[in-house]
Amino acid sequence: MSAVARVTLPDGKVLEVPKNSTCADVAMQIGPGLARAAVGCVWNGELTSMEQRIHGDGRIAIITKKSEDYLRVVRHSAAHLLAAAVRELFPKAQLGFGPPTDEGFYYDFVVEEPFTPDDLAAIEKRMRELAKKGLPFERQEMDAADATAELKRLGYDLKAEYMAELVQAGEVISFYKNGDVFSDMCRGPHVKGFGSIPAFKIMSASGAYWRGDATGIPMQRIHGTAFFSQEELDLHLERIEEAKKRDHRKLGPALDLFSFHDVAPGFPFWHKGGMIVWREIENFVRGELEQRGYQEIRTPLVMTDELWRKSGHYDNYRENMYFVEKDDRSFAVKPMNCPGACIIYGSELHSYRDLPLRLGEFGFVHRYELSGVLHGLFRARGFTQDDAHVYCTPEQIEAEVLDCLDMLNVVYKAFGFSEIKQFLSTRPEKRMGEEALWDRAEAALTGALRAADIDYGLNAGDGAFYGPKIDNYLTDSLGRMWQCGTIQLDFQMPERFDLTYVGQDGNRHRPVMIHRAILGSMERFIGVLVENTAGKLPVWLAPVQAILLPITDKQIPYAETVAKRMTEAGLRVEVDRRGDKIGAKIRDAHGRKIPYQLVVGAKEAEADTVSVRPRDGEDRGAQPVGQVTEEIVERYAQKAHSPIQ
Repeated sequence: MSAVARVTLPDGKVLEVPKNSTCADVAMQIGPGLARAAVGCVWNGELTSMEQRIHGDGRIAIITKKSEDYLRVVRHSAAHLLAAAVRELFPKAQLGFGPPTDEGFYYDFVVEEPFTPDDLAAIEKRMRELAKKGLPFERQEMDAADATAELKRLGYDLKAEYMAELVQAGEVISFYKNGDVFSDMCRGPHVKGFGSIPAFKIMSASGAYWRGDATGIPMQRIHGTAFFSQEELDLHLERIEEAKKRDHRKLGPALDLFSFHDVAPGFPFWHKGGMIVWREIENFVRGELEQRGYQEIRTPLVMTDELWRKSGHYDNYRENMYFVEKDDRSFAVKPMNCPGACIIYGSELHSYRDLPLRLGEFGFVHRYELSGVLHGLFRARGFTQDDAHVYCTPEQIEAEVLDCLDMLNVVYKAFGFSEIKQFLSTRPEKRMGEEALWDRAEAALTGALRAADIDYGLNAGDGAFYGPKIDNYLTDSLGRMWQCGTIQLDFQMPERFDLTYVGQDGNRHRPVMIHRAILGSMERFIGVLVENTAGKLPVWLAPVQAILLPITDKQIPYAETVAKRMTEAGLRVEVDRRGDKIGAKIRDAHGRKIPYQLVVGAKEAEADTVSVRPRDGEDRGAQPVGQVTEEIVERYAQKAHSPIQ
């Protein structure tokens, strides 16, 4: 067995270090300056201290105050500050876990009664008092016996259970203390002290369970956030308030796009307006597929569980699947589209001349999600993937992945998203297939990302059970990141389904399978789009692109004539025939976020004009009907995303 470990740095360089080295040793090998500036590290995706020992190969990122990950260190320390305040105010509280998150931090507690708003206010006040005292973080390593005694002294019964697992795994047990006020078993890292947490706020409390087990011990989770400055925190809080206004679960029903009902938890009901948005998006993506040589397919919704055993989903994913018994056979509702695509590929003999073969499908899938995690269109039990499966030779992998990345850019920009970030997600702990194939797959995706000159991040261990993937994140108008598209490389499925092609040498060869989705889920993407635009969908997606608003009933016939002309030009137009005053009609049209609100009175009817009131601009006054129609048609055709002014 080798006495050295291969450590991969963020830039891809590999260092060889003696096993049992610490992250601090690695930092020193990179350079003394980095070692002096280091405050912690990320080892194989987990935030940890510089004292973390390295027993095998992995990926490392050294954290300094200039690192993006330093905010995670601040938030991790804020979680300890929160726990310290809770223990002072609620001495009997049992501690669970308190990690940093993308939005802030949380800590779980077992308490006799749920936390009230007054409790949260008192906890935040006590946090501020403790922060003023400074109270430095001091790290102390302990053996199992001393750690057990310390946890018993502190009354941390749940932590004692977890510590036994750490000892069995061979991990070093460490505690972080803040004077005589607080102590917690933790791998770190932390800032200098409580006084080094610049700006924080307690946000809310919710229910949770120990170790995430719904059958386990009920807990109370307190959510908080922390930033480098009060200004950043204030901006974050403003964005949260704006996000509440943009919540697609409110805007969707208000705009008559979709709704949710208890008769089908986790499944949206799509209304007329929502289906117009859906079809416009689907047709746009379909046009891209046709230009790039994809063949559109459709596979059954229900297939035998033998198929899912063959694909590996039964062994690796069945807890998320729906099953049904009929005709003395067991069937499963498909959670993924890939096995069906494999059946189609394998239904005929293929030559190397047929490859790459690109099969696209707007496939409706079902996945069982716990009720507690359902979240409108963002986390549903049934959704449609703009899926595709590309079968190619090993030599074609890079070109196909690059084409997928190009399509992602084209489609996202068409919908108004210009900031895209890619992350390489590597082999998970639960996976199938030989390690050599995983090595080839990860190397192939890495090569494609570098060929595209993409500055990508790493999500270690977050790949699919059958292969690594490139996850694509969009940044919306509030600065939030959404994971949508994915490109997954799969050497396993072709093996399991015995898929082949005849090579130039006349022999049978195994194709490589690329799973890719651009939008990811149609439902989720529409939810993101609604929130990104605050419901002000661009002209080409708006269910109603223009509405005629007659001032009196006498102008209704003229409004209907104008609406007919616009409809014949290919636009989606309505006439407001209600007897309400014009001011009420304008307010209603504005509330429905219709791009063009066209007022018609006696003067407009006589001059064949409409008074144009854009959704996002001032009243432009009377303009010829033909001119306005041409403008809307042009915006529709160009897929423009700029405001209507």
